[in-house]
Parts: sequence; C-alpha cells; structure tokens
Amino acid sequence: MGLRCQNFYTAIASLLASRQLCSMSAPAAITRFAPSPTGYLHLGHAHSALFSAAQADVGGFLLRIEDIDPGRCRPEFEAAILDDLAWLGLEWQTPVRRQSDHMEDYRAALAQLQNLGLLYPCFCTRKQIQHEIAHAGHAPHDIPSGPDGTLYPGTCRHLSLSEQSARIAAGEAHAFRLKTDAAAAKAGPLTWHDRTAGEQRATPEIFGDVVLARKDTPTSYHLAVTVDDAIQGVTLVTRGEDLFAASHVHRLLQALLELPTPDYFHHGLIAGPDGKRLAKRDQGATIRHLRESGKTPAQVRALAGFEDDG
Repeated sequence: MGLRCQNFYTAIASLLASRQLCSMSAPAAITRFAPSPTGYLHLGHAHSALFSAAQADVGGFLLRIEDIDPGRCRPEFEAAILDDLAWLGLEWQTPVRRQSDHMEDYRAALAQLQNLGLLYPCFCTRKQIQHEIAHAGHAPHDIPSGPDGTLYPGTCRHLSLSEQSARIAAGEAHAFRLKTDAAAAKAGPLTWHDRTAGEQRATPEIFGDVVLARKDTPTSYHLAVTVDDAIQGVTLVTRGEDLFAASHVHRLLQALLELPTPDYFHHGLIAGPDGKRLAKRDQGATIRHLRESGKTPAQVRALAGFEDDG
C-alpha cells in the first residue's frame, strides 16, 4: 500500500513540477473528452467532444476511455468511439488513457484516503438501503436526497472495526464510502471556478457518504475522474451541465489528495425531438446511424451545434 501511494504521488509531483515550468510562459488549456464504451456515441457526445476540442490549445485535447464497469463496457464500442471521433475530424494526444489499465492509481488514492481515516466499508445492497429508508419513519417529502438520489442513511458507518474486518474476511460484497462530513471538516472551506457560473463554494455534503470504490473495482466515477484529470494535467474540465453538481465532490477529493484544481466549463445538453436529453438508447441520433444514412462529417457537426467556418 505504501509503494502504491509513493508511485501515485511521484506521478503527481512530476505533474506539478511541469506545471510550474509551464507557468513561466503562457498557460496552456488542456481539455479532455471521456466517454464510456457502453454504446455508440450520439449527437450529445459529439457536441461534448467538439466543445472540449474547441476550448483546448493546439495539441491540448485529450481522449480518455472510462471503462471501469466491465459488465457494460465492450471493446467494439471503444473501437467505434475512436472511429466516429476521427470521422468527425477530431485529433487527440496518444496514447489514449484507458481507466482499466490504471487501477493501481486508484488503489493508491483510495489507500491515501483510508490512511486519513475517511473511508468505511458499506455492506448494504440497494434493496437494503431502500428498506432502511422506508422504515425510518420519514414522510415522503422529508426523505433526504441529493444529486444522485436518496442519500445513504449511514447504516454501516458505525459498525465496529472487528465487525468490518470479519465481514470483509468472509468475502462479503462491499463498497467503500467517504465520510463526507469528516472529510469536508478536514479540508476546510473550498471553492472552485466555473466559467459559466463563476466562483462556487464546494458543498460536497449534498451527496452524503458517496461511494468511492467497490470490492472488485477499486474506484468509482468520482474518484477515477479526479485522479485521471490530475495525472493527465487537465487544466479545463469541460462536460455537460448534468454533471455540474459532481464538481463539489471532485473539489473535495482534490483537496484531500493534494491535487491541483482545474477550471470547469459545463455546457448545455443536446435534446431529442421530445425535449429530453439524448441517451445511448436513442439509436436514430447515434453517429454510427447518421453516418450510415449518408450524412457527412460537416452535417453531423452542424447537427451537434458546430457549423464549419466558411
């Protein structure tokens, strides 16, 4: 565990040193597009990728494959992502970072949080959590909720260390949750800057005790993207406005792990004819379908909100 932490922080130290050297000249905008290979890209993804590339300095656009869910991610979808983005005319730095190749980075970050005493194992299933909430005596309108839905009621937070160890040793499935209130108290007041909404005060408590890893996967979305953005030197995180709230958790993790804080730019979402945001099940809006129907790259870029000059 100590070696993993050392490797993680050696990488971060190198990054910070390079940032210091870069600060002597004009700062470079480094952005990223980070899709999950769980389906074909649609127009919303095209908008996000084109938007990110447009904000980057020359050569500063990164592509990252977020494939930490082995049950849903498939290699054919990853291949299609690369093909569709190239067809749209995008270019990115190589090699592409694939999250499944860097689990040691997330284990190291998780170990650091564990060493700070800020994690606890949670053995609850979703069904058990729902049952706990249903029998807590809250009126429906009084049930605490956050951006990810109903807040975790803290069922496993106060288990004794001996019970935690025994259940883990028995192979019981579990997640690791962040003691968000204790983490926020340790970090102190935090802010982050969004280029559309301005300076924001971080309020990670709106998520409750968020899951940061599971027994068989040493990371969650929140932890992985925070670590990845730091290691890759991302200076401007561009993503959809539906992920605005997640920045509160990410800012807290940056403080706890002593990582740099990028700027943020949350763009609007592309909606379908029904006014709802596009999803991967909307096959008619996928880049693959539009290509097969005869659309040109310029036409698809226009549909995604990016008209070519001239």
